[in-house]
Amino acid sequence: MRIAFAGTPPFAASALKALIDAGHEVALVLTQPDRPSGRGMQLKPSAVKELALQHGLPVLTPETLSVKRAPEVAQPALETLETANVEVLIVAAYGLILPERALNAAHGIGKNKDIRSLNIHASLLPRWRGAAPIQRAIEAGDAETGVTLMKMEAGLDTGPMICKCTLTLTDTDTADVVTERLAAMGAELTVKALERSDELTHTPQPEEGVTYAAKILKSESRVDWTLAADAVARRLRAFTPFPYLSAAHNGEVFKIRAARPVQGEGRPGEVLRVDEALVVACGTGALCCTRLQKAGKGEMPARSFLQSMPIAVGEVLE
Repeated sequence: MRIAFAGTPPFAASALKALIDAGHEVALVLTQPDRPSGRGMQLKPSAVKELALQHGLPVLTPETLSVKRAPEVAQPALETLETANVEVLIVAAYGLILPERALNAAHGIGKNKDIRSLNIHASLLPRWRGAAPIQRAIEAGDAETGVTLMKMEAGLDTGPMICKCTLTLTDTDTADVVTERLAAMGAELTVKALERSDELTHTPQPEEGVTYAAKILKSESRVDWTLAADAVARRLRAFTPFPYLSAAHNGEVFKIRAARPVQGEGRPGEVLRVDEALVVACGTGALCCTRLQKAGKGEMPARSFLQSMPIAVGEVLE
């Protein structure tokens, strides 16, 4: 099948690779522009761009697809997509808003030939529409998540659903681990769906159960010690590998890289133990921090960290 693809991070690259391996003809790839990365802030291409170039695929990296905002950028990109002569546009974590022109550029697949753009969304819609569905599912303590293929429309992840696949979440899963699993599931689900492209149908999302997964902000990383330890631990797993959780001792900020809830009692933020772990009281229970990181340093076991940043039992962390 001749397709176009729009995506940016490794999650999307997994789907693109599966489509290439399945023998589909990828006529055009859209991805976000190269971004500064690493200590040297050198420009780095997206995972999707790197994969596309390895396979000699044509790639466009427009800053926007809004003709109103930047016609000199968006217009050529949209015209290229419209003239690519593809049957469907497949989208996975692209990161840019797709206008109606992009959503309707392909000829269409499905039983009624009305699926012109298909989105691989990492949640069980209508729960967790939006930018960070994996992280918010973990943070909320959901028992399961999954992948939904949907027909795209102008609303934020509001399109009718084509099919779903479910993944059980455990109390040790971190966002990076779940992302990797869902990427593989989404890639497989998409390839299987295209194998029966002439039979695909879709159903509207239920009106009940809608939740929104707001983008993860670095400003959310500071620990709220008044929360229950279970909630703090979930947030840490949701924020791994970005932005983790941070706390401060005498004004010096550090990151918590690994922790688990344990029994304990004290004022929120009060240090209860300093040995093989840094144990800190929460609103209910305590957080046992086993790996930590000082600013500008690598992560280290709690004992090594406590040698470099002496913290005493009874002190209250910020």
